[in-house]
Amino acid sequence: MLVESTNAESDLVRVTFRLSTSVSAKVVHLAGDFNNWNPWSHRLTRSSDGEWWEITLLLKRGRAYEYRYLLDHARWCNDWHADQYVPNIFGGDNSVLQV
Repeated sequence: MLVESTNAESDLVRVTFRLSTSVSAKVVHLAGDFNNWNPWSHRLTRSSDGEWWEITLLLKRGRAYEYRYLLDHARWCNDWHADQYVPNIFGGDNSVLQV
């Protein structure tokens, strides 16, 4: 799930990436175009109600970003609520967010 909040005067959009804790992971990271696909730089935390893994980023408006979640340093997972999906070079798909 992606929750976006915007400020009309800014070219940045606040985006909260949320992944259900039902994925059964101990650690979740977010990798994508916005961090050069660095699998360690954006670690998600559990929401206060324990239902979500989440992280909030400021992203530039008017762009499409490809991304995926990395679970327990070993399993890649897509966002089930992404705007679309595109093939990646590894034979899978990347999630896409239109900001």
